[in-house]
Amino acid sequence: MKTLFILFFSIPLLSACSGGASKINGHPNIVYILADDMGYGDVSCFNENSQIHTTHMDRLADQGMIFTDAHSNSAVCTPTRYGVLTGRYAWRTRLKDGVLWSYDEHLIAPERMTVASLLKKKRYRTACIGKWHLGLDWEKDEEGRTLLTRPIKNGPNANGFDYFYGITASLDIPPYLYIENDRVTTVNIDTVEATSGKGFWRKGPIGDDFKHIEVLPRLTDKAVGFINTQSKQAEPFFLYFPLPAPHTPILPTNEFRGKSGTNTYGDFVLMVDDVVGQVMAALDQNGIKDNTLIIVTSDNGCSPLADYNELAEFGHDPSYIFRGHKADIFEGGHRVPFIARWPAKITAGSETDEIICLTDLMATCAAIVGVDLPDNAGEDSYNMLPVLMGEKIAHPIREATVHHSVNGSFSIRQGKWKLEFCPGSGGWSPPTPEVARQENLPPIQLYNLVEDIGETNNLTQQNQQIVENLTALMKKYISDGRSTPGSAQKNEGETPLMMD
Repeated sequence: MKTLFILFFSIPLLSACSGGASKINGHPNIVYILADDMGYGDVSCFNENSQIHTTHMDRLADQGMIFTDAHSNSAVCTPTRYGVLTGRYAWRTRLKDGVLWSYDEHLIAPERMTVASLLKKKRYRTACIGKWHLGLDWEKDEEGRTLLTRPIKNGPNANGFDYFYGITASLDIPPYLYIENDRVTTVNIDTVEATSGKGFWRKGPIGDDFKHIEVLPRLTDKAVGFINTQSKQAEPFFLYFPLPAPHTPILPTNEFRGKSGTNTYGDFVLMVDDVVGQVMAALDQNGIKDNTLIIVTSDNGCSPLADYNELAEFGHDPSYIFRGHKADIFEGGHRVPFIARWPAKITAGSETDEIICLTDLMATCAAIVGVDLPDNAGEDSYNMLPVLMGEKIAHPIREATVHHSVNGSFSIRQGKWKLEFCPGSGGWSPPTPEVARQENLPPIQLYNLVEDIGETNNLTQQNQQIVENLTALMKKYISDGRSTPGSAQKNEGETPLMMD
């Protein structure tokens, strides 16, 4: 469910002339904004034919670097978020397909290092503001009923965050409650009926202080407030800001309705772009722009609920030139926009085609604060700082990258070659897994993405050795419990390479 993210690293200043507060340990502030279900083609600096003009993200790109080959570790919501915070592929946990729901228990093991707990040990103030969607342990009564007003266990506070304000999961999944730290903010809880269409949400409990259309503005105010407060403190800070938009319910406020010239989804994307602009303004106003690295990305591809056919009438494709969309093993499911700006270090207006993954945040943060990760942390995370710094590197930073679809199908990418271990999309676009089986399509797919970015020409028969090599590497990544150098680790449960 992609969400977009922005990452900020502030460097120590030699003087106070820029207005940034000197940090006690010299480490940078980090702010990470993750948009939800925003397509690669929805950000106009990545799509020359985009009919949605994201002026704030375009300005960020003009002042920094864009990554044209960045990927979420999954084509849906929960597993991507797990990967971002732990540097580990989520299929190594009990979650082998799909996503968690609001009443599901925590996914991140209490003993596992997260980006937040890593940075907290380096005296960072850490906050999560936004959509959690990684499971919460709600208290239940003797009959198994969830007690929504009781303290919550194993949420963000248990995973390294000093402060949490946000929602349990996607904005269309109940319960619809704000949570501050380990308690909901409301006393009175009612029931809201389901809605349909682009403004879809499910029936469920709702707090008397909760209105769906107000959620994104409220979370943005909280995030900007955190930046305003912490920028004046001696300690560095880490803000993880996962947005609930432009995921359903698609609810642009009146200020943005009709602004894109497309449909309400396009308007909602512009509202997300405005959130980016507000964060950028907060950095400017607090004098920390020059010593801050900002990264903007998304959690997966655009959802079909954005209405691709309607958007096509306006000449817009959220997936750009890529096949598929959210949930799919195809590029449209997991190739995401990724922008980095760091005026002191990154060359403005630069571009790279280096393959990176959202799991790489952990190793990158560890490198920034000078920590060597233990073998049982960040098993699928690579340090991308050399790319950000424009260093010449002799080989790709990643040996290979694993992708994962909503039904648990795998693919592995190495250089120009992408091997998909399923006969269809593995997701929601045609051919769906059921149709692919009915039509007896080939069980694996191999594509040369340099020559065939649309993934239309299956080359398995002509390249058996490449298929064998990539299959062996994928099996090794599964059996070793990691894709980075280090001692072997254990996955939770069985992890089949191919679906039945």
